Amino acid sequence: MDRRSFVRNTGIATAGFAILPASQLFAQQQTVKIGMIGVGLRGQNHLSNLLRRKDVVLAAICDIDDNMLKRSLDMIKKAGKAEPKIFKTDPYAWKKLLELKELDAVIISTPWEWHTQMIIASLEAGIKYVGTEVMLGITLQDHWDVVKAAEHHKGQVMMLENVCYRRDVLAVLNMVRQGLFGEIMHLQGGYQHDLRAIKFNDGKSNNTGVEFGEKGYSEARWRTAHSIHRNGDLYPTHGIGPVAEMIDINRGNRFISLSSFSTKARGLHNYIVDHSSEQHPNAKVKFKLGDVVTTMINCANGETILLQHDTNLPRPYSLGFRVQGTKGLWMDVNDSIYLEGTSPKGHTWEAAQPYLDKYDHPLWARWSKDTEGAGHGGMDFFVLHAFVEAIKRKTATPMDVYDGAAWSAITPLSETSIELGNQTVEFPDFTSGQWMLRKNDFALTDQY
Repeated sequence: MDRRSFVRNTGIATAGFAILPASQLFAQQQTVKIGMIGVGLRGQNHLSNLLRRKDVVLAAICDIDDNMLKRSLDMIKKAGKAEPKIFKTDPYAWKKLLELKELDAVIISTPWEWHTQMIIASLEAGIKYVGTEVMLGITLQDHWDVVKAAEHHKGQVMMLENVCYRRDVLAVLNMVRQGLFGEIMHLQGGYQHDLRAIKFNDGKSNNTGVEFGEKGYSEARWRTAHSIHRNGDLYPTHGIGPVAEMIDINRGNRFISLSSFSTKARGLHNYIVDHSSEQHPNAKVKFKLGDVVTTMINCANGETILLQHDTNLPRPYSLGFRVQGTKGLWMDVNDSIYLEGTSPKGHTWEAAQPYLDKYDHPLWARWSKDTEGAGHGGMDFFVLHAFVEAIKRKTATPMDVYDGAAWSAITPLSETSIELGNQTVEFPDFTSGQWMLRKNDFALTDQY
């Protein structure tokens, strides 16, 4: 099957299953066997949600950290589930996991630099469903390699971007689809989250250490290194995923160009000095990542998108969403909305919550009880639920390899733009033109 047929048939299959009645959809495979590559802190969150499900058999887990394996096995025992096969010690033990013939799917929750090879190896092993934490890869070529592998092996690769299912985000998507904002013109989002303590966590000092690499704990063991060697939007998917769904990216629209700008780097060095001293060895480290990276994206249908990556300075958490159309706008940073002709006072914000309640997405109305305790305000339930249901029904995942590639490729493209003096760079079309023919059926209730 060639690229065009793969993309076209995947879109048709997804649309076809979306209109089938739920009784027919649920007549598919009743349980799925899943292997997990990586059961660190993020992997344990997925593990917790899998253990809550009666339609999932945890077949195998893999990690190089004995402490994380022990924590995971304790969770499995406490849940009353059978102990899975365990693969450990060797950094490439995950390849042995992929040899298991009974696996329906794998979930990858490892450091970013491992994702591409693990995704491709999973597909080559005959596994048809691969769920991966962000990102899809490091280089732009990584993203092309994943797309081509998914097409060649006719597999489904779903990047587990949970913010697409955040309750307010889905309510706003519902409002967009009902035309409350008019024609969408401009969107904003980002990753604005003070991660300094996480990037230097040594696991011993209540998140106030200044260690990373081999002396670090959890994400500090690998994530901080990216801030030393790279300068770009290193984590764009939380911001871009939700707004991409609102303007039909890869399904009637696409990103066509990008330009990025970066401030100087001060935040991580200052954190080390403030929590230790100028004499600490890490105070001599030169960090390449600018404290605030701003990216502008142009879209084929005329919209613009502004993204910001801001993780190294003191600030409250915010993803900075803004959805603006010809009739008004919503902004999450001040929990406000303004709709011309509807809002009671002109040029005056009103509280967004009454609108979010009124236009609460049917998925949340249906599954809200199941989201309790699922992590990240319940949105972790939905992203995993969507993945499992696609496996059971043998359908395309609601967020596919083309979405993952387009959202994740922002990172290497932003690095290139900054390196070239903020030049505008062309955005690749991972669908090879099929974006013009595909339809957006994300978060239609019959898919779940």
